[in-house]
Amino acid sequence: MIESTITSKGQTTLPKAVREALSVHPGDRVRYVVNEGQVRLLGVRPINRLYGVLRHHGPAATLEDMDDAIADGATDA
Repeated sequence: MIESTITSKGQTTLPKAVREALSVHPGDRVRYVVNEGQVRLLGVRPINRLYGVLRHHGPAATLEDMDDAIADGATDA
C-alpha cells in the first residue's frame, strides 16, 4: 500500500509509483472522482499527447477526396 502525507495547506506529493501508474508528468492535471466515500484519481491527458496516435500509411487525402467521401456517405443512407 502506498501512502503520502497531507500538508497544512491540503497538498500532497504523488508518490513515484502512482505517477507512473497514471502516466502523469510535471504540469499534467489529475481528476478526482468521489463516489460513496471513495476517491478515484485519474490522469487527464493533454490533447497534444494524442498527436501521432493514429498513423496513416499512404498519400494524404485531398479536400476533393473528402468531399467525394462525404457525398457518397450521404447518398448511401
